[in-house]
Amino acid sequence: MDTVSGDFELTMDELRAVARYVAQSAEEVLPVFEVARPDDPRPRAAVAAAWEFADGARRTRLQRVTSLDAHRAAKEAPTEAARLAARCAGDAASAAYLHPLADARQVGHILRAAASAARVAELEAGGDPGVADRAIERARQRAAPVLVDVLRRYPPAATARNRVAELMSTLDSSLRA
Repeated sequence: MDTVSGDFELTMDELRAVARYVAQSAEEVLPVFEVARPDDPRPRAAVAAAWEFADGARRTRLQRVTSLDAHRAAKEAPTEAARLAARCAGDAASAAYLHPLADARQVGHILRAAASAARVAELEAGGDPGVADRAIERARQRAAPVLVDVLRRYPPAATARNRVAELMSTLDSSLRA
């Protein structure tokens, strides 16, 4: 079994589980970006690259390139919701390259897309925080045991500095409980 080593080990199967989880979050909100920027295929390409890896393909330059492209699309998005949706897609593609380092910033590569998707739902509902709370609960429920095991190898998410970070911290705490 292929592994990636650092402060601990991650197997390719574990990385695929993370990529699958992040891709699911990105897929939920991809239409928000596509409505705002219908002629920009970069986030959809990143989600497709994430699924390719999650479904068993080798991780390749494709995930890195499409991740960067989706993050560039996020910078060009006209609204916060569209920006977050594109960033989710970029996070999905880059999940194949999660680093096995005991660094709380790595938690963002696992959970930021789910937190961003919850924020997108909140924005789309006129700022209703209950919508985000329900989205975080759904993200918690769909986290496979292997994802939770991987998450617990990392230090907890950093203290919240914005709404997405707050949602990510909430999700992180609930998955570790």
